[in-house]
Amino acid sequence: MLAQHHQGQVTVPRLVAQLQAIGVSISKRQIMRLLIAGQEGFLTGWAPKATNRDVLRAGLETARWVTVDDTGARHQGANGVCTQIGNDDFAWFGTTNSKSRLNFLDLLRAGHTDYVVNNAALTYMRQHALAGPVIAALAGHAETHFADRAAWQAHLDRLGITQPTVTPDPVRVATEGALWGSVQAHDFLRDTVIVSDDAGQFAVGQHALCWVHAERLVHKLDTFTDAQHAAQQRVRDLIWTFYADLKVYRTDPTPRRRRQLRARFDRIFRRRTGFATLDRRLARLHANKAELLAVLDHPDVPLHTNGSERDIRCHVTKRKVSGGTRSDDGRNCRDAFLGVAKTCAKLGIAFWDYLGSRLAVPGQPVVPPLPDLVRCRGQPA
Repeated sequence: MLAQHHQGQVTVPRLVAQLQAIGVSISKRQIMRLLIAGQEGFLTGWAPKATNRDVLRAGLETARWVTVDDTGARHQGANGVCTQIGNDDFAWFGTTNSKSRLNFLDLLRAGHTDYVVNNAALTYMRQHALAGPVIAALAGHAETHFADRAAWQAHLDRLGITQPTVTPDPVRVATEGALWGSVQAHDFLRDTVIVSDDAGQFAVGQHALCWVHAERLVHKLDTFTDAQHAAQQRVRDLIWTFYADLKVYRTDPTPRRRRQLRARFDRIFRRRTGFATLDRRLARLHANKAELLAVLDHPDVPLHTNGSERDIRCHVTKRKVSGGTRSDDGRNCRDAFLGVAKTCAKLGIAFWDYLGSRLAVPGQPVVPPLPDLVRCRGQPA
């Protein structure tokens, strides 16, 4: 039932019909219990067979890059968002009520609840224009590690940081910084590049942008004259030719080629076409030069987020077939098993064998813990 429901996308009513058709006397409620109850080991891990949460931790510790994406999700009758994090070795899903940067940073802690004020946190706060006196108050305090949100909020109250009503919001920026400090303190994303579609919540750490989404800004531009259409097509041709050359660079990176591509990027995105709206789009893309050309310094980083788009499709299919979830356990099981199934596929493991090994089914092959396999795949060759 676990394999059919989570990998085969078979609904609970169809499972009931199948089992009753072969003579098994079982109800819908009993199937729901079998699918959800007692699955904590798959969610948070149990020694020595750690799973979903520890897969994320292993990925964040060892990945040279990850791609991220999100999609809508329904839970308890309310709209939410499911965030995907992964690469060629693992996939992880988490459904929450928000798609803010605070939410994304919280997910990147991979189950840890602490807030940390360290060098990474202070650097983040400076980069996001937190007021100097606030940074000084946080940096100068003896206490730098806080166990949970309540302890962190009490610390901000003691320092008087919650009082000012200014822009940017000092509480929000300080909290984002402390979350990023926690991510770094747990050795997550140390030298990892995060590749996204330019959604603002994902712009943390070493960040790169998807070229497919970038070109879409030009592709979806409305044109009204032949001259505007010709200018648009000319720019699109230049962008895709440049993209093809970036793919070639990834296979054989050289300093000389890197300099040439940087100069060529400037020529493409600083050009003036006479089509004012197109020129503004090009200027916007040129402002993202560092993130679009992250591949020049990190040739292993992908130029797109197609991997995340493929991974999150299973969640979209699940949403269309089964709608939303009602209980927190149901939501967590859905996310965990979808992530584990995707990770198994990327590691070349049959999901059926993985379930049999974890549930100690006699005669099933022994499958090593997924976090160990992810760590092995993430090690340098």
